[in-house]
Amino acid sequence: MDFAPSFALIAPELLLTGAGLALLMVAAWGGDKAARFVAIAAAAALFGAGFMLVPGLHFGTDGPETIAFGGLMRVDSFALFAKALIYLAAIACLMIAPAFFNSAAAGQERGLRSEYPVLILFAALGMNIMVSAADFMTLYLGLELNSLASYVLAAILRRDTRSAEAGLKYFVLGALASGILLYGMSLLYGFTGGTDFATVRAGLTGELAIGALLGLIFVLAGLAFKIAAVPFHMWTPDVYEGAPTPVTMFFATAPKVAAVALTARVVFEVFGAQVTAWQQIVMFTALASIIFGALGAIGQENLKRLLAYSSINNVGFILLGLAVANEAGASAMLVYLFIYVAMSLGGFTALLMLRSEEGELFETFGDIRGLSVTQPAIAWCLLLFMFSLAGIPPLLGFYSKFVVFQATVEAGLIAFGAIAIAASVIGAFYYIKFVKVMFFDEPADVVKGSSGTAHWVLLFLTAAIISPLGYLLTPSLTDLADKAAAALFLAV
Repeated sequence: MDFAPSFALIAPELLLTGAGLALLMVAAWGGDKAARFVAIAAAAALFGAGFMLVPGLHFGTDGPETIAFGGLMRVDSFALFAKALIYLAAIACLMIAPAFFNSAAAGQERGLRSEYPVLILFAALGMNIMVSAADFMTLYLGLELNSLASYVLAAILRRDTRSAEAGLKYFVLGALASGILLYGMSLLYGFTGGTDFATVRAGLTGELAIGALLGLIFVLAGLAFKIAAVPFHMWTPDVYEGAPTPVTMFFATAPKVAAVALTARVVFEVFGAQVTAWQQIVMFTALASIIFGALGAIGQENLKRLLAYSSINNVGFILLGLAVANEAGASAMLVYLFIYVAMSLGGFTALLMLRSEEGELFETFGDIRGLSVTQPAIAWCLLLFMFSLAGIPPLLGFYSKFVVFQATVEAGLIAFGAIAIAASVIGAFYYIKFVKVMFFDEPADVVKGSSGTAHWVLLFLTAAIISPLGYLLTPSLTDLADKAAAALFLAV
């Protein structure tokens, strides 16, 4: 069999693999002194991999020519859209990490570790494999490559008890979720006789056997853990709070994109013939995530824990688009995902820029009192991010919720859309609390803003994207999302 076309399809993955292995050797021999070079080289590799996606994103890729290695991978427009978002988020996390690790916030382990960029690269490689998976074996390979790198990233500050605790909790619960997912995959294999998505889909036509239904439920449960959806969200607040803030920012963006894209591919390509079986599960998970995320965040004082509940809430809205179970819903889900990534990157970047005179990061509402006086530029950008997350017009966060609600209503799921809208009003409370504390409370302390150019560039860029200026991007964004959704359903 000629594998040359397959290798051409996975050129970005090959680049990341080669770069990851080479930089791993550089990090091993050069130690932390080589960290800056390794970080720059890793960002360049991600940029190069992203550049390879441009033709496919522009012209669209679908059909049989997107299949690689005899059906193990599918590199269509849907996968390319997700990969582009993953690369952008990973590059952003590499840009802002050095300032954090070189500050007092890193505790006794001051200084960027050379393995940090390498782990980001391998996590991105795993996510690439996830979003292109067309077989359960490929899916699990990518999922575990991403997960293992993520566990280490969460605990990268070895002498910090919170970081170690976050890594341990993530590892233990992640292993449990992987076991659940594997059990579901084994059940599906037993009832259908194959692991590739096409074979499993063909075996799930007609009346669904109890064992096959259990397999479907276990697979969805395992994937729900990866996207931090209720009721498999329990790890999120603790891991977000305990992990170093650049790592938390990474967890809130790139892996979320990969897990959502993987879930969409599985429900449509594998369970597409059993929509009634999975739609009610996804719908329950979506509404539960929206409501619990909104209510759980209200009493939080730690900003990272609050943003963890915010991510749970936003995952609910993303799953609402998935639950619509048609092309319009999938397109709305991708539009929401892009805007959510921009808002999350901006919000965490703003938090990373706020430090006390001793260099400690601010993590509570008490720390950011009167921020509009001490750091007005950061305060105004945070206002934009919080209002956008709340879905207040004319910011782009409103548009993301609008397209999801529109798809929901057009599909006849009006009651579910109404519940989601009501819950989003509840969620607005804690976003507006940011504004109240920053603009109406007396300043708590001297606040130092990070002078890193990368921070300011990322802050203002993401603020511009989610501002009304961002509507200039919506035609192109919608077009890309429509192509991606069409490719996903063409695979079905």
